[in-house]
This record gives sequence, structure tokens and C-alpha cells, in this order.
Amino acid sequence: MNYEKSRNFADFLDQQDGLSEYREQFNYPKDSSGKELIYFCGNSLGLQPKTVSSYLEKELSVWAEKGVIGQETRWIAFHERLEKSTAKLVGALPSEVVVMNALTVNIHFLLVSFYQPNEKRYKIMIEKDAFPSDHYAIQSQIRFHGYDPEQALVELVPRKDEKILRNDDILSSIQDHGDQLSLIYLGGVNYYTGQAFDMGEISKAGKAQGAIVGFNLAHSVGNLPLRLHDWDIDFSAWCTYKYLCAGPGSPSGVFIHERHHDWDGPRFLGWWGHNKDSRFQMPSVFDPILTSEGWQVSNAPVMGMAPLLASMEIYDKVGMNAIRSKGKELSSYMEYLIKEYIAEVDIITPKARGCQLSIVVPGGKDVFDYLSRQGVVCDWRNPDVIRVAPHPLFNTFTEVFEFVKILKKAIA
Repeated sequence: MNYEKSRNFADFLDQQDGLSEYREQFNYPKDSSGKELIYFCGNSLGLQPKTVSSYLEKELSVWAEKGVIGQETRWIAFHERLEKSTAKLVGALPSEVVVMNALTVNIHFLLVSFYQPNEKRYKIMIEKDAFPSDHYAIQSQIRFHGYDPEQALVELVPRKDEKILRNDDILSSIQDHGDQLSLIYLGGVNYYTGQAFDMGEISKAGKAQGAIVGFNLAHSVGNLPLRLHDWDIDFSAWCTYKYLCAGPGSPSGVFIHERHHDWDGPRFLGWWGHNKDSRFQMPSVFDPILTSEGWQVSNAPVMGMAPLLASMEIYDKVGMNAIRSKGKELSSYMEYLIKEYIAEVDIITPKARGCQLSIVVPGGKDVFDYLSRQGVVCDWRNPDVIRVAPHPLFNTFTEVFEFVKILKKAIA
């Protein structure tokens, strides 16, 4: 699309927006005077769907009226209500997904199974600027197996004077470490730069070298269309409180490819992963469910899942293709306006991305503080990046236009 710099053009884009009606389905934050904020932080915490309260009230009423009987009539299979929607969202079979626990907890559960180093294959590949919790989890798993992260951790680093990783360099590094590589574990979208990786190509390259391939999809799910099954990825995990708008502390999603479901390797066991037909017979010998549910250890956090059900109802209705299309337009329009109006800004996020732009500006933290005082909600990441993520379901092109005007004033 050929963009224009005027406010009228931003209004025109909003008028043409097929998803504009969904903004009214979210509670939108306001400042102390009642003016709506410009909320560009859906990559950290999505806004609350207005239906969340009714979903929660339903479970609270069941609890109040039935007590433990609610478990028998409703909650035992509660997590199964998310199965089809989640599978559709990430391009998986229903048997390949389950919602459980929190993200880093799930990463550890998955690594217990899928990182099995030996004398020859012991290395794990990760981005150097991956989210810190990923580094902590990976390093602790390496040490748990008796290896030294200094030798076992392969960190992908951009070329000198560059901010993002080149896909060719990722593939070359996979080949270079091939016969020593036990696991490739990257973010589908890097949290810091906003760069989206070619997960299908990385998976193919890793498999050619005999490595297990997994992804942290915290910044990918609800942001980009995914085809985890077709890409032949072994496992992944993601949170649901960012783009999926399920609320702080909402449970994490997990994908495990169906070829691993008849699993006889190591994993941590818990009663909710036991065969459903005999679970309540309370046997002492574990009989796993032969799906991703077999990795569950505890029963579903119902009150945490209820808001996710509310959000997934919206995602089911809209579909990821429409969400991706608008997200791409929002970030492209923002990129256009920044380049037209503010030469001092360096956009480090490449074209391969979701709806997040990571920008570097002169006087970065002071500029960020000014934006905050002017009612813009985005976030700062040391040492020098402001992350801005307009969400396709509740942000507008006019907000993008207004943000760029405020950013220009902040820098001036």
C-alpha cells in the first residue's frame, strides 16, 4: 500500500479496517482525566476482553453452588475446552497441544524430556539476546546434566555493527556445530529486536544435523500464523498473557509433536498426565496419556483458564490470517511515518516480524519517560530500545499517527 503522511489518511485506514469493531470488545485503559491512553504494550500484557468477568463469574458461581461437585461435572475436563482453539492457533493437531502451568515451568518440563546430552551431542543453540528466563532455564539444564555452559552453550550473535541475526548465519552455525548439537532452542520472535525467525527452515536444518528443535513462542502466538506440525518442530511453549490477552499469570500453552507421544524417555510425572480411564482409581504406577496431555502434572487452573477461554473465542471468530494482515499494516504504517517524520530514529526490527517495532532514539530513556507522561504505554529495554507493539484487535491507525507525533516532540 502507498501510505500518506496526513491525519486524514490515518482516519481513512481506520475506516477501511475490517477489525475495527473488536476494539469495543476490550476494556481500554484511561488516564486520571478519563482520556484513553495509547496502549502499545500488547507484547507484554494484552488488554482484558470485556467478556472475561462473565467467564470468571460462571466458574465462581459453580464453585459457590456445587463445591467439589463442580469438579466432577465441569472442571475435570476444563482444559480440554481449549484444545481445538489452541491447535488451530498454532497449526497443530489437537492431540499435540495442552494448556498447563506457566511458561518457564513448561520450558523446564520440556527440556527434561528433550535435552538429553551425551559425550558427543551436548550443545544447545540459543540467541545471545534471548529473553533472560530462557537463558536461566537453558544454563541450569546444562549444569543439571553435568556440563559447563561455557562449552555447551552456542549463542547466536549478529555480525559486527548489525542488530539482527541473518538467517544464513543461523543455518551456517547449525551446520558448523552439527554433530555436537543436541538441541536448538530459539524464540520464534525475538523479544528484544522483534525479529521473526524462519522456523520451518531452522527446523529442517536442525533435523538434517540430527538435533532436536524447539521454540519459545511467547512473542509469536497470537501475532503470527504458525504451522508447528508441518514445520516438524519437536516442541514449543508460549505464554497467553501477551497477544492472547488472557491476563497476568494466565497459563502457558505447550506443543509436542505427535511422533513423541508414545514417549518412553525421561519426563517429570504427575497424576494429571495419567490415563484418564484409570486416573481416579489412584494407581501407583504411571500410565501416560498418549498425547501432549501426558506431560501434565496437575489439574487445570480453572480461574486462570477462564479468561483465556474468553480471549480464544475472539481469536476463533477473527482468525489469524486477518489478525496477521492488520498487524503487518499497523507496523508498516508506523515504520513509514517514523522514517518520514523522524530521521533520528533507528528501527532495528527487520521486515520479518510481527506487529512489534523496536526503536533506538537519541536520549532513549528520557524519550521513553516523556512518552509515558504523554499517555503512551510501551516499554523500555536496556540498554537502548523502546518496544512498541500496536495490537490488531484493539489498536487503531490513528493511534499510530498520534504516537509518531508525540515521539517527534519527545525527541525534539
